Order: sequence, then structure tokens, then C-alpha cells
Amino acid sequence: MKRTTIFLTAIVFLLNCNLAGAQKSIVDKINQYGTFDHWSVREVKESGLIGGQTRYLYEFYGNPTDTLRKKKPVFVAPEGYYWRTNNVYANVSGVEKVNNTDYPEPRNGGYCIRIETHIEYVKVMGMFDMEVTCQGALLVGSLPEPIKDTKDPMSKPLYGIPFEGHPTALVFDYKCNVGNEVIRGTGFSKLKPMGRKDYAVAQVLLQKRWEEEDGSVHALRCGTAGHVFKQSQESWVNGYTLPIHYGDISGEPYYEPECMEILNGTSMDFHALNSKGKNVKVIEEGWAEEGVEPNFLIIKFITSNDLPFYGGVGNTFWLDNVKLIM
Repeated sequence: MKRTTIFLTAIVFLLNCNLAGAQKSIVDKINQYGTFDHWSVREVKESGLIGGQTRYLYEFYGNPTDTLRKKKPVFVAPEGYYWRTNNVYANVSGVEKVNNTDYPEPRNGGYCIRIETHIEYVKVMGMFDMEVTCQGALLVGSLPEPIKDTKDPMSKPLYGIPFEGHPTALVFDYKCNVGNEVIRGTGFSKLKPMGRKDYAVAQVLLQKRWEEEDGSVHALRCGTAGHVFKQSQESWVNGYTLPIHYGDISGEPYYEPECMEILNGTSMDFHALNSKGKNVKVIEEGWAEEGVEPNFLIIKFITSNDLPFYGGVGNTFWLDNVKLIM
């Protein structure tokens, strides 16, 4: 009996060690690429219908001299690369188009990342213009390509990765230009100033997710970190710490509902692929009780805290040395 108990204890110990090692590997890779010092570029020739320009999509892995030229330039993440920019290749009814909101920028002998909200101007057949407000974003997760339509834009990025653990903080260097006026730009009407200001957001969420028999994906919120950057910062702030809090924090003095509230039925709900590969909205039901272990990690930076196709044009967020602290 004692030998059996010792054997089972050893097996559990080894499984826990393997799990801990796997999570450490994920954190190490998140932190490794969070230096933003190694970039690659995809070269894409847009369709002649919209001008036929050669454009470039940036992603921070590889080498600065890597330029990928291929017939179908869809993004494929290399092993261990959990980050994703909001730079995306679209093919809508055969019309190829790209959009960049994230760029490499020199800093301290290496690079940082510059994320911005801007207007993308598209001239169709040389006759009429489309003007679209594009929000800059950086996430841990995926953004499957090609984008095939503009419907339900919040369903396109799949925020987050499977993860078990209790990180304590997200640390990063930053500077920002925020508080610019929200401009609505849907591409189907003239640009419209909305008379309100817009700000950048940093966010870390840990969830306990599960799938029901009908394929719906549900979650409880285990851990939360977030901050809305409402003041521009011209010089770099190094080692800014965003602490991760566990449990129901809605009554705490540091609670910021704009970036910490439970996401259920809002326009900013996250999406996921269920076990059948269907894109579904994640139903975040509430706060997890004490002791519920998370199984999913979301890290998100965005230059706009407004609706899709709305944003503070000119909002810019510079980031460097992003680290998840365990």
C-alpha cells in the first residue's frame, strides 16, 4: 500500500513538473519576443482594383532582413511565437488588401513597437474613396488570415492561449499619445467626428473556460489586470508594472470598469474556436470563486477603447520589454 501511494505521488509530482515546465516555456517565449528586437516583413501586392500598390506587413520575429515573398502571403506563426500584431492580410471576394497598425521603431540599439490608430484610405477603381478607422492592437493569441469580410470585426482576433498558472504582473516600458477625438470611419460613409476622446488600454485576463454540448464556450474570470492610459506620456516610462488581481475585484478602489468588467453581451466580447472549429463568442459568466484554477491567458494592448471602426485618430502607444511575471 505504501509503495503504491509513493508511486502515485511520484507520478503526480512528475506530471506537475511537466506542466510547470510547459507554462514556464510559454512565459519565457512571451518575454523573449516581448523585446521586439527581431522583425520580419511580408511583401504583398494589393489588387489592381484598389491601386495595385506593394505593401508590407510587419511581425516581430525572425531577422530585420527577412522579407517573405509568396503567392499566398497568409500569416503562419513560427513555433513558440504567441504574440500577434493587428497587421493583417485580407482577401475579400478576390480583392487583396493589407493594413498595418503596428510598426518597428528603433530604440536603444534595438527596436520597440509603435501601435497607432489611423485612417486607412482606399481608392476603388480610381473613382471613389473609402475611409476606414483602424485601431492598433497587440495581443497574445491569433488573427487567422485571410480576412474575408468586414462583418463583426471583434470576431476576427482570437485573443488568448491555453495557460495554467498565477502570474503576478505584466511589466513593460511605454510612452503614449492619447486623448485624440474619436472619428467614425466605416468605409461606407464620410468620416464623422464623434465629440469624445479616446484612450489606450493594457489588459491581462485569466479565465477558466469550458465548452458546452451545444458548442458554446463559457468562462469565469479568475485573474484581472488593466489600465486605461488617459494621459499622454512623451518620455519613456521604464518598468511600468500592471499587477494582476485574483477573484472578484469589482468593489476594490483600483477597479477600472472600462477595462476590468465582466465581458458578457458587450461589443468587446472575445471570440474563440470551439472543438468543431466554429468561431463563437466567449460567454464570460462572472467572477470565479476562490480556488478556481485558470486555463486561459489573454494579454492585450490597444490604442482605442471605443467601438470597432471608431477611434481616436492619432492615438499612439509605444511598447518595449514586455514581460509576464510569475
